[in-house]
Amino acid sequence: METKVESLENNRVKVEATVEAADVDRRMAQTYKDFAHRYRFPGFRPGKAPRQVIDSTVGADAVRATVTEALLNEAYPTIIDENDIYTIGNPTFDNPDAMVESGKPFTFSFTVDVVPQLELSSYDAVEIELPPEETTDEEIELELQGFLEHYGQYQDEEDTAEVTEDSYPELALKATNAAGEMIATIDTEGRIYHMGSGLFPAAFDKEILGMKKGDTKKFTLDVPEDDASPMTVGYAGASIDIEATCTVVKKRVLPELTDEWVEETMGFESVADLREGIASSVKSQKDMLIPRMKEGACLIELAKRLEGDVPASMTEDEETHLLQDFFTQLQQQGMSFDTYLQQQGLTSDGFKEDVKKQALDNVKQELALDAWARHFNMEASAEEITHEFEVAGVEDPGQAEKEWRDEGRIHLVRQGVLRAKAMRDVMDKAQVTELAVGDAKKEESAEEAEKKPAKKASTRKTSAKKTAAAKKDPAEEPKADEASENESE
Repeated sequence: METKVESLENNRVKVEATVEAADVDRRMAQTYKDFAHRYRFPGFRPGKAPRQVIDSTVGADAVRATVTEALLNEAYPTIIDENDIYTIGNPTFDNPDAMVESGKPFTFSFTVDVVPQLELSSYDAVEIELPPEETTDEEIELELQGFLEHYGQYQDEEDTAEVTEDSYPELALKATNAAGEMIATIDTEGRIYHMGSGLFPAAFDKEILGMKKGDTKKFTLDVPEDDASPMTVGYAGASIDIEATCTVVKKRVLPELTDEWVEETMGFESVADLREGIASSVKSQKDMLIPRMKEGACLIELAKRLEGDVPASMTEDEETHLLQDFFTQLQQQGMSFDTYLQQQGLTSDGFKEDVKKQALDNVKQELALDAWARHFNMEASAEEITHEFEVAGVEDPGQAEKEWRDEGRIHLVRQGVLRAKAMRDVMDKAQVTELAVGDAKKEESAEEAEKKPAKKASTRKTSAKKTAAAKKDPAEEPKADEASENESE
């Protein structure tokens, strides 16, 4: 089969292909045999009906139409794979009614949208910031402080003590919405509240400041439109009437860090032994997380360099894939969509917008990797493609690879291999600046906030295995009532 590929405007290609007459005749002869066996023709034994009888019985064009359809179904994926055409959507055939004829070559042509070959503004090494790979003394101290906070105890302040920004008032709360209905998630006979914890909007804390034991205060809490506080989920932009009674003002008293306390409480021989354990644990976490953080940081910087427009159809397809994966994960966890939105402090519209943004980011990152791979003349060998099937966990890797080739999908594996190579190259060349511990914490929090809506790590299809089946579960977040209980422990 002779093939000619012509690039058109707006990320489209036109393909013209010609099948030799001998191949057409061979296919028609086989199809006539199939028809003779498949159908019953009066006066003829199965498989013995001549062509003239078949044509007059099932229609003169039945065999030609069958051969044409089979030929196109077989030729299209072969053309796509052999010419490395990365299609978007379905092809449009120029003459869809054309059919093969005996003794003549068959020529057909089609146009199809393709993945654009965009360029980057620069192919220099990306510059990123990451936490230090080695455990620092400051990180150990932060972890130690966390242990002390966990084992801290609440002690009552003097009756005359006022609620300050660092206080832990125990509050009895009554809350009603605009219709005068009780809000069960807020109502409580007594809950220790950590000022500044973010469980309520900041305006709530301001109302509580200065209260003393026995004080009762009624106020209207105007919840901001962009509020994501766990205790006021579902009331963004609304007003809540609250009656708060301070039953006591408490303070948090932390235990003294001694060898005796460490041995009794933590099971370590000494404070020094605990420090070593913390250092080892933090290092293990970093070994696991920093490569992922580095990959994410590199992709963000690389995507910023992408020049040109991203086809809307690509982002729409990616959005569909994200939603399919997301709802499959929710179903596996037995969680409803409304419950998820409530836990994350999201609205349905906000969730949709976040998914759209994530889909666009993913496509930009993939196109940026494609540009990097082309620029540095990267190739995917046959052995590397076969290896992807060998590590994909399928029962018969060889058969799986054959099926992908027959279906014209092997170029997707090739694309995944190239993107993975480009990703490794970008990461290897990246210029990394170490962040201070405090900045590293902020960086991590910002990254988690950005990934919050769909709870999805990278979805780039970098292998046959990932293309076929890779899934990631949404991260589990504490519910609003669980967060409150944690505060009161």
